[in-house]
Amino acid sequence: MFWILFLIFLLACFSAGATGGLFPPGSWYSSLKKPSWTPPNWLFPVAWTSLYICMSFAGARAALSPDNSLAMALWSLQIALNTLWTPVFFGLKNLKLGLIVLVALWLSVACTMIALWQVDWLSGLLFFPYLVWVSVAGALNASVWRLNLNENSQ
Repeated sequence: MFWILFLIFLLACFSAGATGGLFPPGSWYSSLKKPSWTPPNWLFPVAWTSLYICMSFAGARAALSPDNSLAMALWSLQIALNTLWTPVFFGLKNLKLGLIVLVALWLSVACTMIALWQVDWLSGLLFFPYLVWVSVAGALNASVWRLNLNENSQ
């Protein structure tokens, strides 16, 4: 049963990740001013693949645990917000709204991590790298927005 649940969670994660193919960064993103500490482009798919595997493993473990309803609801919320960010940032090219979505995503990931920890400590621990990555993504989104205020009124 665990591996079936793992595959379901992984499908949810890769469905969220598929928005990157629907709304690729393209020349618009390349033309934006970015901070010197911006990760290289190759790192994003590597990081997200690793995170999605951890998130799916955490979700599957928690799904099999008793008293998991809050953790599962929060897991669903964070993946919905994860899915929303790419169309907002790259599709709408709205840096400010993207940052707002990222703040909500960060909060939902932090709450999910805590709720997962209460259900199964390993599941909570598996969400920690995700929280770190979303923190970096939030700082990057904020920096790109700030550096491009004159070029983009959004």
